[in-house]
Amino acid sequence: MPDYTKFYINGEWVDPVEPRTVEVENPATEEAFTTISLGSKADVDKAVAAAKAAFPSFSQTSVAYRADLLDKITAGYKARMAEIGEAIEKEMGAPTWLAQAVQAPTGLGHFATASKVLRDYEFETMQGSTLIRKEAIGVCGFITPWNWPANQIACKVAPAIATGCTIVLKPSEIAPLDAMILAEIMHDAGVPAGVFNLVNGDGPGVGQSLSSHPDVDMMSFTGSTRAGVLVSEAAAPTVKRVALELGGKSPNIILPDADLAKAVKGGVRSMMNNTGQSCNAPSRMLVHKDQQSEAIEIARETAEAIQVGTGEKGSLGPISNANQFNKVQELIQKGIDEGATLVAGGVGRPDGLNRGYYVRPTVFANVSNSMTIAQEEIFGPVLCMIPYESEDEAISIANDTIYGLSGYVSAGSVEKAAEVGKQIRSGMVHLNGAGPDLMAPFGGYKQSGNGREWGPLAFDEFLEVKAMMGAG
Repeated sequence: MPDYTKFYINGEWVDPVEPRTVEVENPATEEAFTTISLGSKADVDKAVAAAKAAFPSFSQTSVAYRADLLDKITAGYKARMAEIGEAIEKEMGAPTWLAQAVQAPTGLGHFATASKVLRDYEFETMQGSTLIRKEAIGVCGFITPWNWPANQIACKVAPAIATGCTIVLKPSEIAPLDAMILAEIMHDAGVPAGVFNLVNGDGPGVGQSLSSHPDVDMMSFTGSTRAGVLVSEAAAPTVKRVALELGGKSPNIILPDADLAKAVKGGVRSMMNNTGQSCNAPSRMLVHKDQQSEAIEIARETAEAIQVGTGEKGSLGPISNANQFNKVQELIQKGIDEGATLVAGGVGRPDGLNRGYYVRPTVFANVSNSMTIAQEEIFGPVLCMIPYESEDEAISIANDTIYGLSGYVSAGSVEKAAEVGKQIRSGMVHLNGAGPDLMAPFGGYKQSGNGREWGPLAFDEFLEVKAMMGAG
């Protein structure tokens, strides 16, 4: 791939104000494969000025215009989806099957969904004699992560475009290339100059400047809770809206009447998907103490059957960067040191893989919920199995965390699973193995963030509410 050293600002590819570059590494090979520029406050100022200038006219465009624009973006994305997948393969080291069949298509899904939602969305309603209007909030700053790059960009950009907002995007400097391709797609689709802008960079150089900028009306951030706090602190003096999608330590409660083999196998595979680099991964598996021995053997067999680095369907790619790889290794060792039972995996790379940030699919049993590995988000293929004695205790353990992004419940019936799911303090609950739903709101309680993405509720994040009394 060629170097990507320009930024997309006001409808043009421009050089950075202060030249500074960084190499982008493929974590599967530990070798650099392209170069990007790192922006500065001056680049952010240019991008925000372009977005601010474009907002008055774009915010007044019709629903039909913006829906058609989203359809054009969707078509352009579909035409280049294989290319986006190839970019994700390189920047994440993702296996081809994951990048092409899962990672890249999620972005397409969000643009198509936003277009569908927009055509039926009510921006105005009457409440007695008062007209309630929902209006675009203004210039939006987006900071997106490296673990689901196309997904996290699209689920912010699509509803922002739909509601008439303008955008300055800072993708992760670790996984920037799919975002650069999206900028080309937006340009070719006819998105007006200044509506979508992209500045690459790191947190101190671009993220801080964007979050604190007085002309940015809203910040949407996805990443670690620690970084989300920094975004909120930077945004506070300008009283801008901040939407955060942060970390998780999601419980997976398997009730005694569930299909144990199906639930445990599914839970292990779901945890290991994307090499465990998902904020909503079911990282704490709660199984009744009387079923622990059987569940441990199922988990062991499932984890040991998972291929790493082979590229086959279901295989795991590497951790996305060296720092995160080292963190995962330290936490696996911490689990051993704190007395958890190592069922599968462990420290070090898998056999036969001496290059690349690959981690052994790891399962710990006899984990206490007070252990570090049960409380800290590991963000790697590491599962904690925690025994419980009663349903009430399982729910208590599930809620004993600073996080509240997602939860999982398996039971003999959906009704029973839902009964328990209602008592989990999380923004989402998957019942009996149910998968994601692009129309359902995505977000969490507690330190997993605030606000919601995906589907109709995502629109509300980008809208101000105006009451016009005496209108009817």
